[in-house]
Order: sequence, then C-alpha cells, then structure tokens
Amino acid sequence: MAAGYRYRHRMTPISFKRHRFPPEIIQHAVWLYARFTLSFRDVEDLLAERGIDVSNETVRRWFLKFGRLIAGNLRRSRPRASARWHLDEMVIKIRGRRYWLWRAVDDEGEVLDFLVPPRRRAKSAGRLLPKLPQNQGYAPQRTTPDKPKHYPVATRAH
Repeated sequence: MAAGYRYRHRMTPISFKRHRFPPEIIQHAVWLYARFTLSFRDVEDLLAERGIDVSNETVRRWFLKFGRLIAGNLRRSRPRASARWHLDEMVIKIRGRRYWLWRAVDDEGEVLDFLVPPRRRAKSAGRLLPKLPQNQGYAPQRTTPDKPKHYPVATRAH
C-alpha cells in the first residue's frame, strides 16, 4: 500500500441469515456480476466451474438484495485517493452520437469522478471540478490538466 493511504470508514455489517450458501459465496457472486460485464448466467457458469450449484435467478436475487450493501462496503474500504489529480478529456461515441468524457484521475490511476456532456464547453468542465473536493473529502495538493483549453478556464473559475 502506498504511503499516505488511509482507509475511510468501517464496513457496514450485512446479515446473511436464512441463506443456504455461506456469505463468502454470495459476496463473490455479487462481486463477479457487478465488477465484470457478466450476465447472471455467466456468474452461474463460473460458480458451477468451482462446484457450486446455483441458478441464475438466485444470483439475480442476491444482487438485488445485497448488491448495494456490498458495493457500499467496497467503496468505503477503498483507500483514500492521492493528493495529485489529473484532469482528462476524450471523445466517446454512444449510440452513434459524440460525447465528451471529462474525468478526474489520481496519480495511482483511480478514477475519482467523470462527466459525459454532449458538447465540449468550459461550463461542462466547471461542473466537474467543484464536485471533486466535496466527494473526496479534501482538496488536492496539485491538479494537472490534460492541456485542453477548457480546463484552465474552469480551474480559474473555481
């Protein structure tokens, strides 16, 4: 673990009472579905390869019941972002339309936040920057833009 990283909060306890499978299997199935682009049937197949006989409907119910709680615990247990942030932009296509992906990344490569507006404007970058210190709980020591003309305008405004 890198120097300066601290864990944020304690994990919220999750009750797995009245479930046939151990909590580790349920958590692993929910994590597989949420972390990777898998279907419930794919998770069923992966668990079957390990000798665990679970239906895709069971995986779906586990995700609906425990998904938000497990994701919250993973988010809270994630180490704190480093104090140097990089602001980045790129063009992406969604359903054939062009959008601008504005994102903030710490120097460890962790994506802190992102915004996907339909147009490239300083106002769009300005909406992303004020949210970052609020969401992270602190302001960065240094922010390095990707050198587009919109970030300097947004950083001067905030």
